[in-house]
Amino acid sequence: MFQKPKARTLSLLLSASFMLTTVLTGCGAGTSKQAASPTTAPASTASSEPAKATTAPESKKLVVYAALNEDDIVQIQKKFKEDTGIEIEYLRLSGAGEASTRIQAEKATPKADIFVGGSVEFYEPLAQQGLLEKYTSPNAKDIESRFNDPKGYWQGWYMGVLGIVLNKERFQKELAPKGVKEPATWDDLLDPAYKGLFLTSNPATAGGGYIFVADQMFRLGEEKGWDYLKKLNTNVHHYTPAAGDGITLTATGEFVAAMSWAHDIVKSAQKGYPIKVIVPEQTAFEIGGAGIVKGGANTDNAKKFVDWLLTKPVGEMNTKMSNRYSVRKDVAPPEGMIKIEDVKLVNYDREKASQMKPDVVKKFTEMINK
Repeated sequence: MFQKPKARTLSLLLSASFMLTTVLTGCGAGTSKQAASPTTAPASTASSEPAKATTAPESKKLVVYAALNEDDIVQIQKKFKEDTGIEIEYLRLSGAGEASTRIQAEKATPKADIFVGGSVEFYEPLAQQGLLEKYTSPNAKDIESRFNDPKGYWQGWYMGVLGIVLNKERFQKELAPKGVKEPATWDDLLDPAYKGLFLTSNPATAGGGYIFVADQMFRLGEEKGWDYLKKLNTNVHHYTPAAGDGITLTATGEFVAAMSWAHDIVKSAQKGYPIKVIVPEQTAFEIGGAGIVKGGANTDNAKKFVDWLLTKPVGEMNTKMSNRYSVRKDVAPPEGMIKIEDVKLVNYDREKASQMKPDVVKKFTEMINK
């Protein structure tokens, strides 16, 4: 009764053995055929070929630290993406001083790719500390040499002059009846009538604030310049973090007058505020800068941004939206602004201003805190 299962088992074993033999024979034949094929490289040759390098996708991002007005950087963000396809992620800071401080604090792990806006006096110290990438745009050849850093660490792309913003309504109501005339010079602001009614910005945080302080040194000499600042301090209500803050507070009637950038004053006046701009004799000017942060993640895009800033269409856009003077000679002056050739500028030594900045800021801070 057990013969039938044994026969079945033996039959199954024989079938399995036959199938295994067939598979092995087939594999052996396949291998032999592959090795003989002239179109297939031997395994040893294939393993010696270097792996193909993978190309990282091109970045479409740029991180910007901006010492500019909010609406200005928003328009720049929009236009740059339209022209290049690169998306700007920006952090707007209150002034060039704050941006500079942030870049210094982040030097071990830079977060920004480029710093834009504010005077180049704030860029030079960063360059000396090795925090800016050296780059000279091919478009710099079209720009007057004074707007280009000869060492290649910053690039000037606009120019502004310092002015006085005056609230016309408050002046006519409160000071004119006392026989006070509208200020025409920086010295006119020493009139005791302005005590507590005048604002300026802090040179430690604002490019305009520092240039204003340096302006007094260059027009009066160091000793008389400090005497002027000490006297003016008695009239200053407080020092704002950014130069533009004084415009806002004067335009809304909280103060009678302030020091700020003439182009920003005109821009606010065009919005209907009861203010006017006065450009005093012996005023100073800024060169608005751009500098590539060393070690940023998107350095190639930062270089494209500098190239883009120096083009004529962008110069015209910036002049229209900000009332700043362009560094390009083929861009017309801003509407409503005094012609630059009619501005009586102080003999401003930019290199000296950069060198003396740390000491001046330290002494100024001690003076106002006494």
